[in-house]
Amino acid sequence: MTARPTLYIDADACPVKEECYKVARRLGLQVHVVANSFIRTPREPNIHFQLVDAGPDIADDWIAERAGKGDVVITNDIPLAGRCLENGAEAISPKAKVFTTDMIGTALATRSIMEHLRSTGEATSGPPPFTQRDRSAFLGALDAAVMRATRKT
Repeated sequence: MTARPTLYIDADACPVKEECYKVARRLGLQVHVVANSFIRTPREPNIHFQLVDAGPDIADDWIAERAGKGDVVITNDIPLAGRCLENGAEAISPKAKVFTTDMIGTALATRSIMEHLRSTGEATSGPPPFTQRDRSAFLGALDAAVMRATRKT
């Protein structure tokens, strides 16, 4: 029997938690919702809320220490995605971006440039609003990530 992936949600600003729960229910997956402040989660045996201390990278560290081969991580955090990929996990963003080891370096460089521009007072635009189309794309990306993760186990 093939082991089922575990979903790890970097939850503080994640707009697709409900979609994750829906997929987890359908596929019988365990879910860890990780945040440094309380987030209401369904009271179900396969959905676990993990409250971590406040501070930089505490939630990321908790996820990266546990997510590995055959798991799926949902995050917008590029360094966390890179760490999870190194451990063999799949990583996707709420906007359905599939993180790969080939693109992490470029993404980190772009992130660094944008942080530098903001620190110098340069006006940069924020992300576009999250849409229903984004939710649909995420569900497709999550299903595909779960399938890839399942093949790794």
